[in-house]
Amino acid sequence: MQIDGLPENNTVLIAGKIVEGCVFSHEVYGEGFYTFQISSERLSDKADILPVTVSERLIDKELLQVGTKVDIIGQLRSYNNYNSKKNRLVLTIFVREIRLMEEEETKNENQICLNGFICKPPIYRKTPFGREISDILVAVNRAYNKSDYIPCIAWGRNARYMANLEVGSNIRVWGRVQSRTYQKKIGEIMEERVAYEVSVSKIELPGRMEQEGTEDRITDKEKA
Repeated sequence: MQIDGLPENNTVLIAGKIVEGCVFSHEVYGEGFYTFQISSERLSDKADILPVTVSERLIDKELLQVGTKVDIIGQLRSYNNYNSKKNRLVLTIFVREIRLMEEEETKNENQICLNGFICKPPIYRKTPFGREISDILVAVNRAYNKSDYIPCIAWGRNARYMANLEVGSNIRVWGRVQSRTYQKKIGEIMEERVAYEVSVSKIELPGRMEQEGTEDRITDKEKA
């Protein structure tokens, strides 16, 4: 997945309905940025509620009202939130292009492609029902010596495969951006929180392919 003008190592294509309106986020060299949230429906009739960051120079924020459908091309970016007592990694879809959709349009795209490097040992586990899961953190290079750190989750055969990958391995993944609620105990209080991650559908190891001259690629559609 590559869009003209965008780096091929981090591309998000997503369309959905705005469910939380624009609020001011920050300013960089006089350019204001705003955040809002969109709902991206899954085939299972569930929906992912995802954060979006957009520049005031791309679109009039007054057009981004709750209920409006938008079609976005951008990148999944991370930053550190130092407002809380503990440093937290925050993810957002950073808009490079945005289009207001017509009311009758039914486009509901959610695709992402990342090309980066594993920066923590993969965590492999099984659910109580025996389903295999692997969590990895992928560092994706950005301009000006910056990197985005993207949590990814894989299932089944992909999970087993990723569990044995080493820190520093170059990996390319395809999937969708998803939200997940979970509970965290803070003292005697249980807080409900939201995590954002990439649900992986396909994996490729570019470095190994070059060394061995093979296509080291698997998808979650293959039998476990």
